[in-house]
Amino acid sequence: MLAILALGFWISPNFKEIAAGVSIFLFGMLSLEEGFKSFTGGVLERILRKTTDGPWRSLTFGVVSTSVMQSSSLVSVITISFLSAGLISLTAGIGIVFGANFGTTTGAWLIAGLGMKVKISAYAMPMLVFGIILIFQKSRTMNGIGYILAGLGFLFLGIHYMKEGFEAFRGTIDLTAFSVSGYTGIMLFTLIGIAATVIMQSSHATLVIIITALAAQQITYENALALAIGANIGTTITAIIGSMSANVQGKRLAVAHLIFNMVTALIAIVFIYQITGMVDGFSATVGIAADDYTLKLAVFHTIFNAIGIVAMMPFINPLARSLTKAMPEKEQSREKPMYLNESAEELPDTAIEAVRKETLRLYDNAFAIIAHGLSLHRYDILSDKDLEDVVKQGQKVIPVDFDDEYEKSIKGLYSDIVKFISSAQSNMTPEQGDELFRLRAAGRDIVEAIKDTKHMNKNLSQYILSENVYIRAEYNKFRIQLGRLMRELDNIRNDDEDSLNVLSLDSLKLDMRKNDATVNGDMEKLIRANKITALMATSMMNDANYAYGVAKNLIQMGESLFAGGDLGMKEALRSVSLTEDEVDEIVGDKKESISIKSLG
Repeated sequence: MLAILALGFWISPNFKEIAAGVSIFLFGMLSLEEGFKSFTGGVLERILRKTTDGPWRSLTFGVVSTSVMQSSSLVSVITISFLSAGLISLTAGIGIVFGANFGTTTGAWLIAGLGMKVKISAYAMPMLVFGIILIFQKSRTMNGIGYILAGLGFLFLGIHYMKEGFEAFRGTIDLTAFSVSGYTGIMLFTLIGIAATVIMQSSHATLVIIITALAAQQITYENALALAIGANIGTTITAIIGSMSANVQGKRLAVAHLIFNMVTALIAIVFIYQITGMVDGFSATVGIAADDYTLKLAVFHTIFNAIGIVAMMPFINPLARSLTKAMPEKEQSREKPMYLNESAEELPDTAIEAVRKETLRLYDNAFAIIAHGLSLHRYDILSDKDLEDVVKQGQKVIPVDFDDEYEKSIKGLYSDIVKFISSAQSNMTPEQGDELFRLRAAGRDIVEAIKDTKHMNKNLSQYILSENVYIRAEYNKFRIQLGRLMRELDNIRNDDEDSLNVLSLDSLKLDMRKNDATVNGDMEKLIRANKITALMATSMMNDANYAYGVAKNLIQMGESLFAGGDLGMKEALRSVSLTEDEVDEIVGDKKESISIKSLG
């Protein structure tokens, strides 16, 4: 390709000008995308979550976001990223890419209506100057605005050079000599449109070339229509490339995008003459001149995409079900991450949510290990059964190989989370970076809780089977208290409707501290009454510390992992949560009041 380009530059200076225009336009697209990425640190993500709860709302989001950003590629990448992180459903993702396809038609209108009628290079220079100045500013917002301005400047400049290049061709070469009529020409130029878009990875760039060449009368109207159809198919290459680093959900979306564009293109090809008749009728109605082929191309592009949406929207849910069935989730060993991938790294909020979901998986794996370490079953903890009855009826040790379970389902996954966080932090705001740090700390708390459970498991497994009813009862208290804590944490985790539910962890902190104080008091009484041996007392003292460590680490994990709302809400909730010093003060006051009451 490079050799062909070099030969073209040597043969024709006009070709060089067109190629330079394409390059400048593509660079403008990259700058524009970079600029809009600066504003995806929460706003776009929150809007997307709230506007994708139905197919038509998803479609609307795709249309509006693509119209604003003028990049279906960026919208597709964002959608794949959100889908991979489990933030939206496959049905919502399909609706968004359908809408993004229709949103690209606004670009054709801008180019045909403005770019070909006005000397837009005059607007390009000020945009470039102001844009580059703002790019060098430290403010993330100013930086993003700078990239957007510079991107628009480069887009306008690229269109100018392409337009000038095709105009210059008139005096030397007439490309219409290579036109082909009929369905043969439609199929040939559709393939050329696909190839051009695949090479440039931008249907906008292909449309600019088509419209500028059409305006310079270097291609026929019929061939231009076929090229536009080809560009619509070729634009799916971006979604396909973006899905390569995504999980199976991202790959399903890329296939749905390809199916939609292929069906739309097939309809446009089969009914091209009927659609051009509709274009002529519409153009006459709104006052578009019969020979204004650039605007008529924009009308055609809009109509055939609209027809595709009308044809495919009723089949969104069946399409999602078929893709899920045809592309099933691969069975993965538990230590392999499900949400952490390059696609999830694209946007800060997506990366944070991916880490949160993966850390929840880490906790789910740890839950089973901790439960078995307490000789309790997961389903008993998560049921409505009275845990005292469960413990009384099930005086049986559940064997657990901590080292094997840790290696198999914790260590690898935790390492992947830490590695992903290190990579994702580079382009985040300080607030987003702090949230990732808290999630990493939550992962560490989970690991520490497992280690504390392992330490207490040896004595617990021995003493819950002991003939000494007193030591057996004390170790069963550990099991009941930690089982209740894990049950309450699960209730808080699953209470999605109340964003303030994490504040109930404060009561768990108080219970944890009271239980620790109670254990020490009970132990002293048992020793003085000679109910347990000194060896038993030493074991009980050590294991009380380990039980306290399990509870403390799980509560800390819950504060980081279960807090709802946006970053501001999470920070506000944490700011009003009880600190360790406040817990000490409250528990100390209560202990004092009890002793005074007893003296009275």
